[in-house]
Amino acid sequence: MAGQSRKWMILVATIWIQAFTGTNFDFSAYSSSLKSVLGISQVQLTYLAVASDLGKVFGWSSGLTLMYFPLWVVLFMAAFMGCLGYGIQWLLIRNVLTLPYFLVFLLCLLAGCSICWFNTVCFVLCNQNFPANRPLAISLTVSYNGVSAALYALAANAIDPSSDALYLLLNALIPLLTSVVSLIPILRQPSLDPLPPDAVRRDSLIFLFLNFLAVVTGIYLLIFGSTTTDLTTARILLSVAIFLLIFPLCIPGVVYAKNWFRTIHSSFHFDGSGFILVEADDLELHKELLSRHASSIGSIGNGSLSHLLSDNGSVIAITRQKTGEIEGCFQRMLVRDQLAMLGQEHPAGVLVRRIDFWLYYLAYFCGGTIGLVYSNNLGQIAQSLGQSSKTTTLLTLYSSFSFFGRLLSAVPDYIRAKFYFARTGWLTIALLPTPIAFFLLASSDSAVVLHVGTALVGLSSGFIFAAAVSITSELFGPNSVGVNHNMLITNIPIGSLVYGCLAALVYDANISPGLGNILMSDSAVCMGRQCYFLTFLLWGCISVLGLVCSMLLFFRTRHAYDLFEQNRISQLY
Repeated sequence: MAGQSRKWMILVATIWIQAFTGTNFDFSAYSSSLKSVLGISQVQLTYLAVASDLGKVFGWSSGLTLMYFPLWVVLFMAAFMGCLGYGIQWLLIRNVLTLPYFLVFLLCLLAGCSICWFNTVCFVLCNQNFPANRPLAISLTVSYNGVSAALYALAANAIDPSSDALYLLLNALIPLLTSVVSLIPILRQPSLDPLPPDAVRRDSLIFLFLNFLAVVTGIYLLIFGSTTTDLTTARILLSVAIFLLIFPLCIPGVVYAKNWFRTIHSSFHFDGSGFILVEADDLELHKELLSRHASSIGSIGNGSLSHLLSDNGSVIAITRQKTGEIEGCFQRMLVRDQLAMLGQEHPAGVLVRRIDFWLYYLAYFCGGTIGLVYSNNLGQIAQSLGQSSKTTTLLTLYSSFSFFGRLLSAVPDYIRAKFYFARTGWLTIALLPTPIAFFLLASSDSAVVLHVGTALVGLSSGFIFAAAVSITSELFGPNSVGVNHNMLITNIPIGSLVYGCLAALVYDANISPGLGNILMSDSAVCMGRQCYFLTFLLWGCISVLGLVCSMLLFFRTRHAYDLFEQNRISQLY
């Protein structure tokens, strides 16, 4: 039981790391001040936001480093990269030193790269310690990455609410301190012994409790994260938030009460919540069932059968296609190179030749990525509408709803025994709020619409960010997920550049005398609804394209999910 207790300590440490390393989400809080100090245009400011996202292009470097260094070394390398990148920017915005624009771009790139390294460490910790509940562990911990902006806003209000530069100082120091606190549980990782089935189900119950606690934390931060109060009240609110992050430490102690948990768990069943597609103990039975199914279908004369077995025996699936000519371009699109089974390993060379990957890539590019770019522009959006004082509120709103979206990504695993739906179908549903939000934002400049739109975009993008790792594993293989997922998220810096430049060009084009625009320091500020009206329309149309791509991906992969679920149920009974 000591080993079981230690793995929950690691999960709590991973939650802390994720909660304090989503530092790219608070860019809007200090972007206007950075723009003013540097005296740059909106397009140049966009390039700095792109530089932060560009760190994801180098995400593979963290995986390569893990081949030669222990996990804790990679963790501190990430912490020091962030400390250097954000720390020097803090000195710059405080006018302690001056730097050319190019060096500031490199600092943003370094800081963004540190976030990707932190994420890699967290993914490895979840994969190593929760192999049977990988999606639950990843979705829970990644969810806390979405509340970083709200936590930093709360901390800034408790220290000095008038200083935008404070965010950069907190971004530099807090992840480093969190890494120091997380060092002990990471160094004392438990042995990787397989869990008995009852332990897997007990873990599912603990995850349910942790998700409930996460919802409470998210609601608290949503209500109080941007509240303007005196310093004493702000510090009390921050203390409560820290308590909510520390409270999960009770789990390792409670794990020792094995009999109590067994009694409580007897009335709860979460069959099928794990990610392992085929349990090792049931592998032979699964092979036998599929062999019989293949024989029965093979006797049918007007159909053809293909069956594929993975080399390691972890995934077995079977697919059947009708013979004959399929008419219509849409139908041909659905069946061409169709995914035959879940979990089949796809090397990088094979991955880029799959239609499913590019549909997935476009869905992410036109959905989650566009939501991230929206959050980067929140400062200027609020400023252009004359609501600069609401920037922190909007940032907290986006952060909190992104957190809820990430938590919702675990729902399919909890309700799987009662209601099954392909995860790519859930992705399509999650993308739906994004175009609705942008068309709402284009239709009105009222504060209510701005808040509702921000919440919808945060909810949608949060779900996509958290669900993407599991979808990549299921469609293209769990063993290749490190490389494949880093290939997928190359769309983030590309989208950040394309969408950010689009917004910046529209913004700068609407700066002209007589429209109420002002000059702040050496940079012009656009004021009015026209600053982002066309941007919202274009973003809305692009997100519709992402929705269509996700629907095509769902139709192409639905049969593989259905076949796997049928085989899983046949094993249970």
